[in-house]
Amino acid sequence: MIMQFRSPVFRTPLLPAAMAAALLAACAQPAPEAPKPTGKSNVAMVAEIQAAGERDKSVINVHPLIDPGITALQAAARDDERNGQYDAAAAKLDMALKRNPESPDVLQDRAELAVYMGNYELASKLAQQSWSLGSKQGPLCARNWQTIVEIRQHANDAAGAEAANKNVEACREPGIQRF
Repeated sequence: MIMQFRSPVFRTPLLPAAMAAALLAACAQPAPEAPKPTGKSNVAMVAEIQAAGERDKSVINVHPLIDPGITALQAAARDDERNGQYDAAAAKLDMALKRNPESPDVLQDRAELAVYMGNYELASKLAQQSWSLGSKQGPLCARNWQTIVEIRQHANDAAGAEAANKNVEACREPGIQRF
């Protein structure tokens, strides 16, 4: 005759699972805190971006040949933007980008709308693409890099914001001093 030893602890099938869960919970580490965004609103961020372009006093300001259809879409998008209709403005700029996907100024306009809409990843991507296709100097360049500055500041990335700010300054091409 063989005797079997049965422990009263393992008669309930849920008890081992509960013990395992308790052990795993004891070993768990708290999740790292995500960086807290800055208190600047999206509207204030875009105002800073646009001001960077207006402040740029470069002697170089490249204006490529413009398609009148794209210009009309950009103007309509600006009207929508002023009225707070960001989705409608984005749709118009997306149509403009379908017509000319390598238009640096349309890409930057769309990046600014992405900031308004809180899509910082898209804004960063579009600003970088605009810069890579643009002249690397002048007001558009300053807006490209100020977009990156604002996004880095929003993410509390001080080093990234400082590096991007240096690039904003590098966009300015001073004129020759004439006496």
